[in-house]
Order: sequence, then C-alpha cells, then structure tokens
Amino acid sequence: MTEFCPPLNPDLPVHSLAQELITVFDKAGFNSHGVAAHLGPQATEALYRGEPAAVEVATAHGSQMDLLIRLFLLHEPMPATELAKAVGSVMATKLVDANVAVTNASGVVRIALDIRSHVIDGTNRWVFSDVDASIVDHVPGSDHVLGLGAASLSLLRTTPTTPVHSVLDLGTGSGVQLLGQLNSAERIVATDVHERALALAQATLATTDATHVDFRHGSWFEPVADERFDRIVANPPFVVGLPEVGHVYRDSGLDLDGASELVVSEAAEHLNPGGMAHLLAAWVHTPDQPWQQRVASWLPRTGVSAWVLQRDVADPALYVSTWLKDESIDPRSPEGRERSRLWLEHFRDNDVTGIGFGFVALQRIDDSLPSEVTAEEIPQAFEDALGPEVEEHFMRANWLRNLLPDELGDKQFGLRPGVAREDIALSNSQLGFGFSRATMRLTRTEGPRWTHEVDEHIAAIVAGLNPQGLNLRETLELYAVANDYDSEELFTAALPAITDLVRHGFLYPTELGPVI
Repeated sequence: MTEFCPPLNPDLPVHSLAQELITVFDKAGFNSHGVAAHLGPQATEALYRGEPAAVEVATAHGSQMDLLIRLFLLHEPMPATELAKAVGSVMATKLVDANVAVTNASGVVRIALDIRSHVIDGTNRWVFSDVDASIVDHVPGSDHVLGLGAASLSLLRTTPTTPVHSVLDLGTGSGVQLLGQLNSAERIVATDVHERALALAQATLATTDATHVDFRHGSWFEPVADERFDRIVANPPFVVGLPEVGHVYRDSGLDLDGASELVVSEAAEHLNPGGMAHLLAAWVHTPDQPWQQRVASWLPRTGVSAWVLQRDVADPALYVSTWLKDESIDPRSPEGRERSRLWLEHFRDNDVTGIGFGFVALQRIDDSLPSEVTAEEIPQAFEDALGPEVEEHFMRANWLRNLLPDELGDKQFGLRPGVAREDIALSNSQLGFGFSRATMRLTRTEGPRWTHEVDEHIAAIVAGLNPQGLNLRETLELYAVANDYDSEELFTAALPAITDLVRHGFLYPTELGPVI
C-alpha cells in the first residue's frame, strides 16, 4: 500500500471534487455530530484518544456510516468495492484519480488524506489535511500538512471575528484560520510557502462561499510585500530548534526562535492604522535576559502596542521529547536519542533554559508614539474564547494611553459584572482557635479569569465605585475622610492598583460603556 501524503494530481485538484464529496457526507449525516451519535459516547472518546479498536467494534455492521468512519476516520485498507458502497462508484473513481484514495495491485484502497468536520465559529466546517499519527501508526513526512491541532484551535479562539475590510492569513496551512475569518472580511489573502498546503486549503474552502479569498504562494511576507491589512492572523512554523527544516508545517529553517522574531517584528509593517495582528509564537528563556525583554526587543521602537501572553513554559528536555513524539519518533529509540542529543546540545550551547509559548497580539498605533508592550503570564485555566478580550485590551490600553497624567481621578468607573471577591482566611495557629485573614482576591469569573490580590482598602474602594456616581478621586477622598487618611497619599498609593484593574477589565470607564 502506498504511504500517506501521496503527490496530489494537478490534473484533478482536490478542491474540484470537495463539494461533491461533502454533499455525499451531508446526505449520510457523516459529520462531527452524526459520528458521535452513531458511535456513542464511549467509542467517540476512544476515537479522540487515538484508540481505533473500540471504534472498529462499534462500526462492525457494514452500514454506510460504518464504512465512512472506517475509511475516512480510521483510514482502514478496504476493498475498492467498499469505498464505492460508501460514497458511490463515480465519487470513488474520482478519489482514486485525485490520489485522495490510493490502491494497490490487489484492489485494496485506503483514504490517504484526512477529511474531517469541525465546528468552527458555530458552523460545521470541513478541513482537508494530511493524516496524522493520532489514529494511524505512521510517521508524517516532511511535506505533511497539519489539520486542526491544539495550537491552531487556540489561535482560532484568540482571534477576534468582528467585521473588518481585509485579513491576511500568513502561512495558512490547511486553511483552518481562514474558516474562522471567512465571514469577517470583504477581502482575505492566504499565503503559504508550501504548495501542497495551498492545495489543501483550497479544498477546505471549496465547500464555503470563498470567492473573496486570494491564495498566494510565497515565503513569509513576500507575497504581500507592499500591502497592508486590518487584521493579520498567523500560526507560523514556530518550533524552537536547530536551523533546519524537517517538517514544513513546524520548522522554519531559522535558528532557535527566529521564526517568531521574524513574524512579530515585521507584522506591524503590514497593518493599516488601528489594525491588529494575532500570532502564535515561541521564545527561548536564557539566564541573562528576561523573556519579556526578549520578545519586546523584536518590536519596532515606535507605532506598536503589543500584548504578549505566555501560556506555558517547557524545560529543554521536555520540549525536545514532545516534538519528537509529534513526528512519531520514540525518544528511547536510537534515532530519538541521537536527535535529542543534537537538539539539547544546541540549546546548551545557546544557554537556553526553557522555551515559552503563547500569543502575541499587536495593534498599529500612531507612528510618532513610542511602542508599548504588556507582557504577562496566563497560566490559569479558562474556557471562554479570548478574541473579544483581545479587542477589549487594546480599547482599554488606548483609553489609558490618551489620558493626561492626573486625568484618571476625574473618571467614573463601574465594576464589571461577574467579578468575585474572595476573602481567604486560615485557622489561627497562634491562638489555637478561630480564623485570620490570609489574603483577599478579586477574580473575573469569565474571559481570561484574571485574579488580583488586593488589600481591604482597594477592595472597599472598588466596591464604592459607581458608574453614575462619584468619580475616582471623589470616591478616594470620601474613603480617606471616613478612615482618617491623607487623601493625596491614598490617591498616589491606590492609583497603580486601580490602573491594573482597569487594564485587566475588572473596572470599566463609564465613558466606554457598561460592558466594553
């Protein structure tokens, strides 16, 4: 049987038969919801865990849905007659001719691409990509085109979908990010250095109204050298390692975090004023430079507001083993040990102590203004999509940037709905009875679920802010009088904490609306 990732047939491109194939799937109810209903919860969970045996047992009856699951999700080799039974003889022939299905001399056929439905932005979408190793025991090749993975899903959930005129999807891959932006822009440009990726992205978009999407072949920003956009989205090949390309979808050929540096440093040049870029990135940790400073150094000195969120940090050994397993290499094997050694020696020679991963959001501001960077960690668990939060962040940052030095005190604020106050007390070990306060926290119960430790004074001041009542300075003066404090000293002491609460969306300025 021919290996996965066969050459695509240029005379019968995949996108030319995609709509017809998906029509067959739709009639059979073969989509994410239909598959889950057919398999039941236990076999569905086994499918997502990469355990095919349970799915095989649940699809042993030979119905059309059984055949579709075994052919297109489990990628089982089956007689060509079974493929014809599942999708019709005409479509079966087209799949073979397009090299979507490969056959051997015995007439056994196997689906060589991953064609899978996903619910994206509330709509069922189909993604065409290469078969990964999650359910099939094989080693993805260097030309492998990734489908919807954890990284691309996280970027989908971090990128706003509010309407804009133009979007650039840099390094589109199988077109996953395009599906999230499809209804958000009048004009979309999708680029990739990998022609196979562009072919599969066109297939992914073939079942949608994508006449406004322009696919372009080329490296990095070269295909859009003189163009600017309202929104840029990019999931670049950000794997940190040696300057080589083993897999096009993850390796850039640039040393260490050079791919992330390139995209972060050049994105602003391709943004319209006020436009935003939403990027996945990785960066190295070294003893002589904080990671925040490293990422900030990639940005132009003027004209950019940046929000950098570090989601996770891996030590070098864990990082290397994770990415070796990604390409189905056992770190215990001779090949895995040798690859690990070379990779880890490169990290050691460059003083790499860890590798951070996360999101970088940029907004193009006035070129005459110095760039500003907010870099912070976001390790907490959260379920809500961050797209709206990113837009809110830049709205709040712009509002704060335009204030005069003493103007914050003249503003009215309200407390965001859903903010919880936690008063944590521990048993009093000195007295042997009762409780004493350990800490007090304000926590957002939605969005990124930020938590701020506060003292009883900040908590009381925040509780006293009324969006239709006294402004901040008047509220602080009232609290100072009630507690016999100097009002100016209190204002000076409280201002940094209040500003941080505004920046993280706990407090909203009345003039920006009740919920930003």
